[in-house]
Amino acid sequence: MKVSFLGGGNMAAALIGGMVKRGFSAVAIQVVELMAETRERLTDQFGVRCAAVADDSVLACDVLVLAVKPQQLRDALVPLTGRLQRQLVVSIAAGVRIADIARWLGGYRRIVRAMPNTPALVGAGISGLCADASVALDEREIADSVLAAVGHTVWIDDESQMDAVTAVSGSGPAYVFYFIEALQAAGEELGFDPEAARKLAIETFSGATRLAAQSAESPAVLRGRVTSRGGTTEAALDSLEADRVAAAISRAVAAACARGKVLGDELGARD
Repeated sequence: MKVSFLGGGNMAAALIGGMVKRGFSAVAIQVVELMAETRERLTDQFGVRCAAVADDSVLACDVLVLAVKPQQLRDALVPLTGRLQRQLVVSIAAGVRIADIARWLGGYRRIVRAMPNTPALVGAGISGLCADASVALDEREIADSVLAAVGHTVWIDDESQMDAVTAVSGSGPAYVFYFIEALQAAGEELGFDPEAARKLAIETFSGATRLAAQSAESPAVLRGRVTSRGGTTEAALDSLEADRVAAAISRAVAAACARGKVLGDELGARD
């Protein structure tokens, strides 16, 4: 299977690295990238062919991954209009809807929209995917294999839910980093030096998430097992409840989802 990338930024590099580790042939991967330095780095690191423009060789592929910034996607697709045959197009451009990509490609609809997140950079991502109705089951499996190279995948039937995917998992790492920052700061306030506080915060979060991932029990049950009546954990959780932290998180995710819808409208308004 031949895969070409339109854009060679960090997420494209993560996908390429994951694919190569999983046995994809580097010689079957090509990248279109404007920056000469980035082209050189990708070739040196992975052995893939890079080009400054989407030439005929680049388009002689089975899968075309759109990995440019959302604001640049429309202009990047103009040179491709009318040149696609039966390639499967996989877009990882955040917020850009399938219908808009199809319109910019002159009505081409063999498109899968994906929303990976930044832990993909270390092979621990989660991606939400949604396909146009014209995409066959085997093509969905191909798209899944590309995104699964950097983590887990979840398929969404209703594209309108992709804004929610963005709000929960696309933006989600920032929420986690925010909590780690706060936990580290609290540790420093209690007298730990910054490095010790950082290690305590990160390793606690990392260990707890691994435990949750490997357990068949819900996070609520796992939380209950750490919480002894009248103990220190209960005191902390009572404080969080009093400050309505769970409600604040829910509002934050809803705000991210609403903003995603607005950005999708703005990006799609380009003709």
